[in-house]
Amino acid sequence: MPNQECEPGSPKKWLSYANSDLQLARIANSPDIMREMLCFHAQQAAEKAIKAVLIKENIDFPRTHNLRILLDKIPPEINLPTAMEDAAILTDYAVSARYPGDLEDVTEEEYEEALILSQLVLDWAKRIIR
Repeated sequence: MPNQECEPGSPKKWLSYANSDLQLARIANSPDIMREMLCFHAQQAAEKAIKAVLIKENIDFPRTHNLRILLDKIPPEINLPTAMEDAAILTDYAVSARYPGDLEDVTEEEYEEALILSQLVLDWAKRIIR
């Protein structure tokens, strides 16, 4: 019988994708890699981690990159640390940061904050899923 935990679409598989995105977000050692793209991957890690929890809990969610919408789907019986509320700011990096436009460049401080928030969400999701 196959290991259902690692099957496509399983919460653990979603977490593995989230972890991969977070590792990509940490690749800041090249001047050719824009912080905006690193923050995009930080957002993706948080998004996939939240969706992993929703899948584990059998909660339907819309196809969205909006972390506020996804966080609002978390049932009250699941502890949502107060600091997780700040993770919703990562939503700005989901789409608009990937394309040239009117956005200001991402600062080093904003990038560091994105990494911290993304790691916080991923750690929270891992505790729930394991």
